[in-house]
Amino acid sequence: MTWLKLYRGIWVAGGESVSFVRVALWLALGFGLSAGLSGCPVAIVGGLAAAGGAGYAADQERGVQGTYNDFAIKTNIQNAWMKSEPDLAPTINVTVYEGRVLLTGTAASPARKTEAAAIAQTVPGVRAVYNEIGVGPNETVWDSTKDAWISSEVRSGLVFSNIRSVNYTVETVDGSVYLIGSARSQAELDHATNIARNVAGVKRVVSYVEVRPGEPSGSELAGQPAAPAPYPAGPDGPSPEAAPNAAPTTPVEVQKL
Repeated sequence: MTWLKLYRGIWVAGGESVSFVRVALWLALGFGLSAGLSGCPVAIVGGLAAAGGAGYAADQERGVQGTYNDFAIKTNIQNAWMKSEPDLAPTINVTVYEGRVLLTGTAASPARKTEAAAIAQTVPGVRAVYNEIGVGPNETVWDSTKDAWISSEVRSGLVFSNIRSVNYTVETVDGSVYLIGSARSQAELDHATNIARNVAGVKRVVSYVEVRPGEPSGSELAGQPAAPAPYPAGPDGPSPEAAPNAAPTTPVEVQKL
């Protein structure tokens, strides 16, 4: 019988030292995290990451089960692309929230963009597909770095405001910020989009956030100003000297769901 023991910071199984990844894979299989997925190694490792963030998932309105279901949908979309059109997977990002799929990234042609969305729509559990894939060459490393910095600033702004930030997912492509998730009220959603639109470098904000029915009115947010990121500087790093200068206001495109 296989046994596990932590000895001086090293996992030991049956008298042999094993890596953390191997132990984690055993635990994942033991808890059945890969159930409902395609069974490929990507699915198992991804399920593991979800398990590591179980506390985070439990805090979300979609709950732990909803988080796992969304991860399964994401994995199955990526697997479907790999089986039929392998070149789509490396350049397209998949974000799933309560069965609603947001596709971002780039495709080589309009036909490839349409094909990627059509394949995603066939995956069980998908409620809707929001196709925000751009057509053209892939982003440069520098552009990707700037987008990652913008996403980080938006997330930080949400965390340090009166917003349940765990219910929002942020993706940035070529300066366009895409929000998907769940808001407790329209006032909260308005505040979230204002935070995003005031981060330096943002060209536009596109919201695919649902307002949950029957939630608090959010009046506590109504009087709050549009909050910029802590330091609206460039991607070279935060600059406290620039803090008094608000970033330019950018348009918000709210998608009717």
